[in-house]
Amino acid sequence: MQSYVINLIRHGAVDETLKGRYIGKTDVPLSKNGREDLLTVKESIGYPSPGKLYSSPLQRCVQSCEFMFPGEEITTVSAFSECDFGNWEGKSAAELAGNTEFAAWLQNSDKTPPPGGESGKDFAARVCRGFERLVEKMSAEGITNATVVTHGGVIMTILACYGIPQAESYRWRMDNGYGFSVRVNPFLWMRDRVVEVFDTCPPAPKAE
Repeated sequence: MQSYVINLIRHGAVDETLKGRYIGKTDVPLSKNGREDLLTVKESIGYPSPGKLYSSPLQRCVQSCEFMFPGEEITTVSAFSECDFGNWEGKSAAELAGNTEFAAWLQNSDKTPPPGGESGKDFAARVCRGFERLVEKMSAEGITNATVVTHGGVIMTILACYGIPQAESYRWRMDNGYGFSVRVNPFLWMRDRVVEVFDTCPPAPKAE
């Protein structure tokens, strides 16, 4: 039975995130350092062949695709957009300190959405629907290798929900320009809805 490989890669750095601001649906570009760091990784380590290339529609992800995989066709998938932080978009935790709604969100983001934004539960449901549709599409169309360039929160959610070995979402944190490769075994997917996390992406250099 044919298995499928999916590379999940976090987009390059943006200035706003480095300043500690909540940036979800806000469509900011890669920073200068973000672009340079992606090129450094590409030249020093190298990204694997992307296969079918998918991206969050936000420009920081599309631009990352263009730097990592120049010339490749990009298919955007709205389900792989970052969480919508509503009225807190562009604000930092320091600016929101003392806000009772912010405190409640920190205590339980699954049930408490930001004002005008998306709860953790709704975000996870959206992302998981998108990932399951991707697996179904790969199976139906005979796609054996795909790459998704998306956001850290999206990748952590996918791996916390489906990844083997099982781990809490924070265990799947990754730096910008890096991520994980998963293998989808059709039998295990149909039976248990799990994928095998088998490597980092790009793969770590082997010790000599």
